[in-house]
Amino acid sequence: MSKVNISSSGTRILRVLKALRGHALNGVSNGELASALGESPANINRALNTLIEEGLAMKLENGRFAPGIQLLQIAMAHSHEMARAQDRINEINQRVISGSRL
Repeated sequence: MSKVNISSSGTRILRVLKALRGHALNGVSNGELASALGESPANINRALNTLIEEGLAMKLENGRFAPGIQLLQIAMAHSHEMARAQDRINEINQRVISGSRL
């Protein structure tokens, strides 16, 4: 199997993004992220700056970092799409149960 060519900086950014999970209210510090991910604070800072620039992370008033508005909007859009899909599935199930045609 051939080795896939991936971006180490891209991977780092995505790892930081995933590490923000569960920190929407109080945030997480650069140092905590660096320790958790085994990265230098400078690398974490660059990743956070990229995420902030794209709206996927934000710096809170307390100086800690949290998921950004764009990320939360992506999550909400996904949730709404899944709810619509479930509504459609429920509608089809009701038609099947009642013997109706689609």
